[in-house]
Amino acid sequence: MFIYLSKKIAIPNGVHLRCASWNATEGWIACGGDEGMLKVLKLESATVKGGQQGGNLSMNQTLEGHKGSVVVADWNPRHDKLTTSDQNGLIIVWMLHKGMWFEEMINNRNKSVVRDMRWSKDGEKICIAYEDGHVIVGGAGGKRLWGKDLPLTLSLCEWSPDGRFVLFGTASGQVLLYDSSGHPIAETRVVANEGVGASPLVAIDWHPGAPQVVDDRGGAAPTLAVCFANGNVQLMRGAGDDAPLVL
Repeated sequence: MFIYLSKKIAIPNGVHLRCASWNATEGWIACGGDEGMLKVLKLESATVKGGQQGGNLSMNQTLEGHKGSVVVADWNPRHDKLTTSDQNGLIIVWMLHKGMWFEEMINNRNKSVVRDMRWSKDGEKICIAYEDGHVIVGGAGGKRLWGKDLPLTLSLCEWSPDGRFVLFGTASGQVLLYDSSGHPIAETRVVANEGVGASPLVAIDWHPGAPQVVDDRGGAAPTLAVCFANGNVQLMRGAGDDAPLVL
């Protein structure tokens, strides 16, 4: 694997970044930061001197609407939507119209901060996880499908590739599996945290190609990654994998 710096982008006035989200399908990058700063960038591929690949910004749009620090951003490539939330719990859904991003709808529960938001892989549902355990699942058209208070302090959420299940990560490092209607199913074994204390979760990502992904021997390859602040990464062949790989 080779990694190189394609483009270095400076944020104006030294504003501290809180989140970044990349729409790999269309090349959009959302950058959220302090004081309500939210930018959408688009990086176009280009060949520079010497034949190396570089990148030019074809868009650098500032989106106005947030007052507090923007802490969560997630894309819906299928429906050309961007959903963001700030430290005050304000959620804004942005839509693309004639090449520019505009505010489509807003929501503020006024009770807790949003810790994570994830669109399902088909782009039809969004799961919003609040720190106080409240969960909202809505449709792409803005309709609220259901809401529930879970007895958890939430930090992350992630849809299964088929949209039938949701994983919730807690502040104590637990990973719990629920069905798409919010009913608990099981707690996922977290061996990456065993014997090292409760390290905070920093990311959960479920590969959208599952279960078709196979390893070089034709067996099922890991498709679910659970990552911790201490640097440990747990790779799993699904939420019920009892023998995950730990990096």
